[in-house]
Amino acid sequence: MKASATDDTYLSKSLFIRGLQCHKSLYLHKRHPELKDEVPPSRQALFASGIDIGTIAQGLFPGGLNIPYDPDNYERQVEMTREAIEKGITTLYEASFQFGGVFVKADILHKGKDGWDIYEVKSSTSIKDVYIPDAAVQYYAVKGSGLPVSRVFLAHINNRYVREGDIEVDKLFAVNDVTCEVQQMQDAIEGEIDTQKTMIRGHIPRIDIGPYCHSPYECDFIGHCWKHIPDESVFNIKGSRAFPFTLYNRGIVHLKDIPAHMLSASQRLQVEATLEKKIVISKESIQDFLNSLRYPIYFLDFETFSSPVPLLNGTRPYQQIPYQYSLHVLESEGSKLTHHEYLALPGVDPRKELAAKLLSEIPEDACVVAYVASFEKGILMSLAEYFPEFKTKIDRITENMADLALPFQKRYLYHWRFNGSYSLKAVLPALVPGLTYDNMEVRNGSMAMQSYTEMQAINDRAEIERIREALLEYCKLDTLAMVRIVEKLKEVAE
Repeated sequence: MKASATDDTYLSKSLFIRGLQCHKSLYLHKRHPELKDEVPPSRQALFASGIDIGTIAQGLFPGGLNIPYDPDNYERQVEMTREAIEKGITTLYEASFQFGGVFVKADILHKGKDGWDIYEVKSSTSIKDVYIPDAAVQYYAVKGSGLPVSRVFLAHINNRYVREGDIEVDKLFAVNDVTCEVQQMQDAIEGEIDTQKTMIRGHIPRIDIGPYCHSPYECDFIGHCWKHIPDESVFNIKGSRAFPFTLYNRGIVHLKDIPAHMLSASQRLQVEATLEKKIVISKESIQDFLNSLRYPIYFLDFETFSSPVPLLNGTRPYQQIPYQYSLHVLESEGSKLTHHEYLALPGVDPRKELAAKLLSEIPEDACVVAYVASFEKGILMSLAEYFPEFKTKIDRITENMADLALPFQKRYLYHWRFNGSYSLKAVLPALVPGLTYDNMEVRNGSMAMQSYTEMQAINDRAEIERIREALLEYCKLDTLAMVRIVEKLKEVAE
């Protein structure tokens, strides 16, 4: 059976994996795509800033032939693949096959001495469970098409790789033979394909919400399938993702219906505060935290980028590279607030200049405040590792760092509007409603990273300046938010 875009039961590899996660999701994708959720800006930013790992992995077997993707003509891609193989081409990228009503494209297809090897490329740093059926359905279609398949490999990012000079593709990727696992799944793969096709032809599956709505991938029909869940539901409770489903499966949906004995002390506090619309305050604990701060206080926030392929020497895959900081300074109680900032110019390694400027602005014995300070500490420590001349001063600074998230993480202050979270984006609007990210061009870290990435490819100076201003405004608000939150803590502790 051939797969085609006009066959309403056709399956691609990604559609098969969608169906494996949830039949209802696949059915809705096929029959009611209009019910999909809008892609949020943060996820759009991640998509836009992505690097094509598959193309880079082609360097494992250079000189191959690429079979271009055409969503409207699967048959032509299959034909091009067949013609290339008949001509004796031994390495193909995105080789295309149809079998059993399934269409697949293999990232790399390479002919070895014992037959053809399939390489499936992933941008993760480890093999996830879902990757095995992913590779197995490819094996099913390629082998079913008549091509002798010898082995199947999963290539993923090696997070121990450190770049020095040009990218060494063979070291960037860890390659794992999964042939046995894939072969053992073949009967199950064939049965699941038949089940999915029958399901698509029938009525909408009666499947309730469950952990599979989020795992292994976030479903894009949550807005539709979860519309019966009230605002104040068990799914607002922070903790294990499985716990709310345990309650839900017992018929407990609303916060008010949860038996108290099933909640931890922290969860009970959250539920009571939400139901009573109250703020819980431990003045003594807040005052103890405030007493740990000493003037001058330096409020610090970094913006960083990361990439599966290290872009700078001395860095690893997905290492956070700082390109910007904001620093608000309070010299003493009631003194005028001052501000320092840095944003790297496009096309440069920002680390040394950023570190030097920051260290010139923060005394070694300063009290540095960050929100979830482990992140800022990690950035500073990575700078100290790569630039030993800065290590002594950085070590002294990190020793004196205070974490402004602590009073909220420990629930010294809990506002019902936090909704169980202690993130800055949850705390700020509840405590300082006049300070908001809502109308800003850059509203979160993902959008900041996207904007910085876009700036690298722009030659228009006016456009670069516009993006710079948006980035500076966003990062400045992060540290100003910390200042205002400390002011609020002082107010409630009185």
